[in-house]
Amino acid sequence: MIIVKKTGYLKYKNFIFRCALGKSGIKKKIREGDNITPKGIFKITKVYYRQDRIKKIKTSIKKITIKKNMIWCDDPRSIFYNKQINLPSKFSYEKLYRKDHIYDLLAVLNYNTNPVVKNKGSAIFIHIAKKNYKPTAGCVALKQKDLIKLLQIIKKNTKIKISVV
Repeated sequence: MIIVKKTGYLKYKNFIFRCALGKSGIKKKIREGDNITPKGIFKITKVYYRQDRIKKIKTSIKKITIKKNMIWCDDPRSIFYNKQINLPSKFSYEKLYRKDHIYDLLAVLNYNTNPVVKNKGSAIFIHIAKKNYKPTAGCVALKQKDLIKLLQIIKKNTKIKISVV
């Protein structure tokens, strides 16, 4: 099991990686846009990556190449809320193909996926950290090399425990 602690560290077996968390810390997620990293136990369902920026990813988890038109719907009014869809969209969304590098590689957590509850929160990922581990909007973020290493060593059924303890 991967353990993510409020101290800003992620631990898996003998590996400890520094990580960034949501601006509002780890708590029970309240609503879309609350900047909370959700407390709980999750699974990684898919890995998305920019093939033009990340050449080889070795992982047992299903990999998807990010295309320019790929987005993640974060609009609770949409039937596609908390799902990856393609442009165009009349609803609010996050682009997966970005100029910055934070989504060059990302792992999707199964937060609010089955069933999807409107306005409970969307797009909870493990992605690449910004400089100085700047807080996220609710995701867990690692240095690129650490995320690559983590995805290599975990199994597709590895659980992730995000905890305040």
